[in-house]
Amino acid sequence: MSRLPFDFFFQKATGNPTPYGYQCRLACGDQADPYQPETLRNGTGCQSQLINIPTGLGKTAAVVLAWIWNRVQLQNPRWPRRLVYCLHMRSLVEQTDAEVKEWLTAHGMLWDGKPANRAGKVGVHILMGGVIQTLIQPNMELLMQDVQQGTLDYALTKPEDAQILVSVRQVRIWQIVEVISGLVLLIVGLTGVKSSIGAVDALAFAFTLGIGGVLVYCFWLILTIGAFWVVRMEHVLELFEGIYQTGRWPVGVYPGWLRYSVTFLVPVAFAVTVPAEALTSRLHWPTLVLSVAFAAALFAFTRWFWRFGLRHYSGASA
Repeated sequence: MSRLPFDFFFQKATGNPTPYGYQCRLACGDQADPYQPETLRNGTGCQSQLINIPTGLGKTAAVVLAWIWNRVQLQNPRWPRRLVYCLHMRSLVEQTDAEVKEWLTAHGMLWDGKPANRAGKVGVHILMGGVIQTLIQPNMELLMQDVQQGTLDYALTKPEDAQILVSVRQVRIWQIVEVISGLVLLIVGLTGVKSSIGAVDALAFAFTLGIGGVLVYCFWLILTIGAFWVVRMEHVLELFEGIYQTGRWPVGVYPGWLRYSVTFLVPVAFAVTVPAEALTSRLHWPTLVLSVAFAAALFAFTRWFWRFGLRHYSGASA
């Protein structure tokens, strides 16, 4: 989804050439002017206000499209995640429902209720979970056990990079069922939205999925390295599982503090939401660049933290 200025966004939805001034001010702030395009590029905060406008001048479009533009397209956290529209006549309800569906359809935002159109999001979550349970989690559990029992020496004394060795020693082949399940859901989802999925989207999805795997691996290893100082680390499994479930939903549904937490402190949002956005053509280049930079920075920190932890390890040979 491209980030259209509000006047273009409004025109594409309604077919009207130019929104009224009050419609622009509701979406973009008091300084907005329909004849000054530069004032229609940024959103504003959602405020409680009375709109006293005669019938037929687009009050419904003003409220609904201002909310959609700010909350959905701009991901503006200052607007609520839900819009409740109250009307006193059934005929008005049906009319408003038809208009809103038309506006959403014009921007490709309307979900028609088919499970295939949401299977992509679920599929990414299950696919990444399968990769974790197949490759990442078993090796982290084994590393934690080796540190506790002092048997990590077997890996450290081999003439290879110790971090690589402890990361690929064990594969739970039966967990590939989760990976296959995720792929099946992704295929079903792609079948349902095949008209909007291109080669660039597929490549971006594969690339961001790999970036997501790196982020999850780094986070797991950082937690596991804590075993060099803390004896009992079994609770980390339950902790990560609970946090990972937050990736089942788009990161935009969470309040600001939690959204930043699951994006930067615990990179579940990058690992799951970004690939899902790439799959549905909603990934912006700045987000992709930020994902790559964040993955590189986190990997570098994880590498340093691993070596720092090793200096505090006392094994059987100590």
